[in-house]
Amino acid sequence: MITQFIISMIATISFAILYDAPKKHLFYCGLTGGVGWVIYYMMAKLHYNMIFYTFASAFALTLISRILAIVREAPVTMFLIPGIFPIVPGAGIYYTSYYFFINDLHRSILYGEDTVKIAFSIAFGIIMAMAIPQFLFAYLKLLKR
Repeated sequence: MITQFIISMIATISFAILYDAPKKHLFYCGLTGGVGWVIYYMMAKLHYNMIFYTFASAFALTLISRILAIVREAPVTMFLIPGIFPIVPGAGIYYTSYYFFINDLHRSILYGEDTVKIAFSIAFGIIMAMAIPQFLFAYLKLLKR
């Protein structure tokens, strides 16, 4: 579990560096991705539904990103975009395209269906967490002072 966390942190920090995040925020970007991946990984190992654990992970990532945005005085996207990197269905997108281009449409549709479900789960997790009113996070600003 710790190995999973560290590797996802490194991957997230690498992605943040690629997108030129300020150095002072890199650790927190990695922390966001690491926590999101641990939630994703643990719920998958407990045999939850793929849609649910992807949604829960994206929701938690967005909440953490919103909290860090207030505490670190940075945009939410600074932490959210690199943070979702570990849960994005890259292999699903690859296999959907691969089977499509070799004309195995049955497998392409199967992978594509799962990939779209995961993508929508991520989107809905972000939407639901962003729908929480900002004033609920205002207490963090008071603590920071």
